[in-house]
Amino acid sequence: MIERRAARVRVPCSTSNLGSGFDVLGLALNRYVEADFRPGDNGLHVYRAGTLADLGAGGPEPTGSDATHGDDLLVWAFSDVMAGAGADLDGELTMRSEIPVARGLGSSAAALVAGHDLARAVLELDVSRIETFHAAVRREGHGDNAAPCVFGGLQAVVPDPSGPRALPLALSPAVGFAYAAPAAGVSTSAARAALPRTVAHEVAVGGLGRLVALTRGLAEADAELIRIGFEDELHVPHRLPLIPGAADAMDAGRDAGAWAVTISGSGSGLIAACPPEAADDVARALREVFAAEDDGADCLGFALTPDLEGARRL
Repeated sequence: MIERRAARVRVPCSTSNLGSGFDVLGLALNRYVEADFRPGDNGLHVYRAGTLADLGAGGPEPTGSDATHGDDLLVWAFSDVMAGAGADLDGELTMRSEIPVARGLGSSAAALVAGHDLARAVLELDVSRIETFHAAVRREGHGDNAAPCVFGGLQAVVPDPSGPRALPLALSPAVGFAYAAPAAGVSTSAARAALPRTVAHEVAVGGLGRLVALTRGLAEADAELIRIGFEDELHVPHRLPLIPGAADAMDAGRDAGAWAVTISGSGSGLIAACPPEAADDVARALREVFAAEDDGADCLGFALTPDLEGARRL
């Protein structure tokens, strides 16, 4: 019998791309998913709360072998590690999240990271951030959300023959962030499908230059360089039509004091860079446009601050 212990983890959300950093840059932010497990002896019971409640009834859910698949990536990652170790799943798995789903804040990556590290904690294995990062990348296919979820802060993901590497980048505390999203989400698969299969050489080269400007701008809180870096031709123009009201919301955010606004991840949310003291006003301006577009539907809008720690065991 493999020993198991009670454990709890917390993982931050993330925004990715940030304009010209498509599939390369990600930033951890202060909305979280928490998960805990208590060993038992009568099957696996899953409890969900917050933004995860729609994945189940929010009460006890004996899932048995069904825990290893389905839409719940946290359960999938947890079960995958436990099964690989030959450990029983019997017990109570409780998940609480304040990360919006399908709104561009890396909810999938956060769930994968939380499930993987929680299982390692239950099995009394040491923290292995690189292993957790690689496990999330294998499932998602890209690491721009997983890297900041695991390591915290601003991260760049670069290819390497031995596997993707996460490189921490400098981020000035004088850069603030505001976020807003319409009531409807955008699936990552739909956002990927909107992209062209090829791009012109000059488009690719222009993106490289903007990425250099972006990383320098974020390090030095240089508003002009951030504005240049948030501009993009690889993905933003193709995804923007999937988000009704997004172009008007971006204009409103800039009018409210944002240096630049772009799509957060693959959408449907938008992320703005601005002075920290202007973040609440910018988020409000973004949200008001979405609310008007959605006829008063429950849209989102709030200021965010970077999380510099990443995944934690509590």
